[in-house]
Formats: sequence, structure tokens, C-alpha cells
Amino acid sequence: MKISGGPIYSYVIAILVSMIFISFLLALFEIPIFETYRLLLTGSLGSMTKFGDTLMVAVPVIIASASLVITFKAGLWNIGVEGQIIAGAVAATFIARELQLPSGILLPVMILAGAFGGAFWGLLVGLLKVRGGVNEIFGGLGLNFVATGLVVYLIIGPWSRKGIASTSGTEPFHQNAWFPTVEGFRLSPLAVALSFIVVLIVIYVFSRTQFGLRLRAIGLNPDSSYRFGIPTSRYLLIAFMLGGAVAGLAGVTQVASIHHRLVPSISGGYGYLAILVVLLAGYRPSLLVPIAFFFSMISIGSIQWQLRLGLHSSLGGVFQGTLVLSVILISAMRLMQQRRNKYSEAGD
Repeated sequence: MKISGGPIYSYVIAILVSMIFISFLLALFEIPIFETYRLLLTGSLGSMTKFGDTLMVAVPVIIASASLVITFKAGLWNIGVEGQIIAGAVAATFIARELQLPSGILLPVMILAGAFGGAFWGLLVGLLKVRGGVNEIFGGLGLNFVATGLVVYLIIGPWSRKGIASTSGTEPFHQNAWFPTVEGFRLSPLAVALSFIVVLIVIYVFSRTQFGLRLRAIGLNPDSSYRFGIPTSRYLLIAFMLGGAVAGLAGVTQVASIHHRLVPSISGGYGYLAILVVLLAGYRPSLLVPIAFFFSMISIGSIQWQLRLGLHSSLGGVFQGTLVLSVILISAMRLMQQRRNKYSEAGD
């Protein structure tokens, strides 16, 4: 099969392939196809409240995706992003509980603390890889479990609600620790602005700075980069710390803008969803916002499938996974086609 066109063409084909696959499954079980897609749209964009719910998912996914671009471009599979989100949330919660300050001072301190917590957790993964020789996938997954256990311990232990034996969460923060909101929206404009700022910074780093260029070089060929004088180990550790710091900001938005307390499921699985977003974006930070928003539409809109059609909302995850697989397959086919063309030209 001949694949032509640019990246946008690949996404169009991937969406069509995914829709055909999902439509086939729906038809197989005699479920109305057009009603299913209508519910997906109205369930995610049908009102200002539903649009706000979609944004609530999109913001942490966008921030987590930006953090993954930093490590993925350096050739590092930072599966530990979930733990880094949690670490950022824990650090921000500590500040919110311990400091009684005006919101103008407290919120920036919480943001910095969240970034520091995520950076520390990312550094642990980096040290395991660089100093201990532990693959970052296994190190990251292990630390994800540690972070999850830490949150549960804090909620039922030192930060438990007075007189209540529950794992539902900590005491709500005092309002000085809440991101400011607009009437009618649960999500703060500050969280939305933070996600866009993070993406713009990542775009700038990898398009305009020597540091970003060196990280990309290490990701493409670490041995050659080392021979050319780039201290690869140091750069890998920095990449883990920066990626963790950005992921920690996603944790801050979760506790300060959405839940207003620490809950066991504070990461929401958004780190794993961000991995799909980055893969679909082809590591291009400029595509993170639209793809993350589209994935968030699927996550929120698919809830209506369960309420109205009796379908499990996990079908939305099947849709997202099919999209990623389709793009990967199309990209692989294009690469093989380019190689064949190159060899045929060399033969001529």
C-alpha cells in the first residue's frame, strides 16, 4: 500500500481507520453507530459544564504530555510520569496544609513545591538508570507503585481526617490554596494558562536552545553524542528532573484546581494517557494541545455510552489505542516506502 501526504494526512487516515474499527464493533453488537458518535460529541462539548469537564481532563494530560516530550526526545521512556504527578501533588498538599499564607504568596509556593516534588521523583528514576543500570521503564513503574502507596499512607495516617477512618482523601484545603475559578467552571483559568505556558516553553527549548538540541542528539545517538563531548549522563539526569518537574505541575493542578485536597486517585491515570498523546503526536510538542483535548473528549464523552447505551466507557480507551496504533502503522509503512524508494534510486 502506498502512503503519501504529510503528518496531517496520517492523522486523518488514523481517525478514519479507528472510526471504521469502532463502527464495526458497534454494528457487530447491533448498537446504533451514529447515536454513539453523537453522544461522544454532546457528552464532551454539549454544554459549558461538559466542556469544562473535558478541559479538566485535558489540562493535566497536556502538562504530563509536555513532560514526556522532554524525556522521550532524550531517548528515555519515562513511564514513571504517574509517580511524578503524584509526587507533585503530595508536595503541593504539604505546603497547603502547613503554610497559612495569602493566596498570592501561597499558590506560587505550591507550584514551586509541586515542581520540586516531581523533579525529585524524576531524579530517582534517573539515578536508577544512570548510576544503577536499571531500565527506566522498570524503575519508573516501581516508583509509581511507591508513590501510590505513599499517598494512601498519608491519607489514612499523618494527614487523615479528624474522627474519620476513610481513604476518601485529606481534609479540604483552605480557600487560599485554591486556584481562582470563574463562575460556571470547576477548572481554574490559571490551570489552563499553566498548561499552555508549559507547552510553549517546551516548544522553545527544543526549537531555539542548545540544550534542547543536545537532548535531541542524545536521544538519536547517545554514543556519538558522548564522543562529541556532550556529558550524556548529566544531560539524562537533567532531562529526568525537568520532565519530573513539569509532571509535578500536573499534580498541582489536580489538588489546587480540581479536588482541593489529596485523594488516592490523584493522578487519574493521566500519565498513561499522556503517553498515548505523545506517541500520537510523534514527540512534536506543537501537537500536544489538540491531541490531548481530543483524547479528553473521548474520555469524557464515552461516559455517556455507559449511561445511555449500556456500553462500558472503556470502549473510549479502545478508540484511543486504535488511533495510536493506526498512526504508528502508517508511519512505519511510510518509512518502509521511503527506504524502498531510496534503494531503488541507488540501484538506478
